[in-house]
Amino acid sequence: MYNFCTLFDSNYLSRGIAMYESLKLHCGDFHLYVFAFDENAQTILNKLAFEHVTVISLKEFENERLLAVKPTRSRAEYCWTCTSSTILYVLNNFEVDNCTYVDADLFFYSSPKVLFDEMGDNSVLITEHRYTKKYDRTEIAGKYCVQFVTFKKNPIGLKVLNWWVESCLEWCFDRYEDGKFGDQKYLDDWTTRFTGVHVLKHLGGGLAPWNIQQYEIDTTIGDRIFFNEKNVSTKFEAVFYHFHYVRFYKNNLLDLGWFSLPKNTVKKLYVSYIKQLDLAAGKINEIDSSYSENLRPFSLLESASIKDRLKILIKLVTKKNLYKKYKFISH
Repeated sequence: MYNFCTLFDSNYLSRGIAMYESLKLHCGDFHLYVFAFDENAQTILNKLAFEHVTVISLKEFENERLLAVKPTRSRAEYCWTCTSSTILYVLNNFEVDNCTYVDADLFFYSSPKVLFDEMGDNSVLITEHRYTKKYDRTEIAGKYCVQFVTFKKNPIGLKVLNWWVESCLEWCFDRYEDGKFGDQKYLDDWTTRFTGVHVLKHLGGGLAPWNIQQYEIDTTIGDRIFFNEKNVSTKFEAVFYHFHYVRFYKNNLLDLGWFSLPKNTVKKLYVSYIKQLDLAAGKINEIDSSYSENLRPFSLLESASIKDRLKILIKLVTKKNLYKKYKFISH
């Protein structure tokens, strides 16, 4: 069985549900441990009672050491601080021999079995950002992305995981400092610091807005999507995509982020993903009619420079609606 864990509050609830539904469609024998980071998310998830989900509250999860550092961290920083501890909690408190942390804004297009098969007898699996050159933030944000990280419950896996837990408790902030950034830069030297750490080679695991420019969609077969790596013509199947920075604003405006996204990627991936978020929101509304996606006032965009605001307004006027409910903002 594949065991996954994730963490989110009610602001990411529809994303977490969409991610779960994609796992359910493609993964088969799996279980997802969800760490609910506010009471609203906990209540709704418990009422939804998904078959392959165990909901864990903050009260159950937080220990003295986490509570001690919590006041010193922002909301995002505290989530990053907790990531490694959620994996350790699952390994220590449930009858499992492995656990994979997944970000709530991942969406699966095929089974992750191929990724675990590649991991083989190794104890830890990590994924690279694989940045497109113009978006390369390796020096600041790290070579590897904390989006899909697997640990086996064996001496090597636990050694790496406990080191990461201790490091994040000591320092985990949203800034670059002394070679550290959040929980992520800690992964940079794992392949030399530890044994048994495998870096994923399959290009279908880790598609994201910061690297999608390097690939083009080749064919689609039902829900399955096959890509080609440009200039190499290496064909591969999409396993998961990281929908980083998808943000909703009032008046049905949708911000897809600062990365340049191929039109076919927006059409084939983003439009269907937004529909899945709408379906997830509908399930939530059956439990809590007052729930709505975390809508941001358009005025927040006014913090951008005059030049950037002008670009946004021009795009709002000229951008063709790819999904009738939303107007897309593309920076």
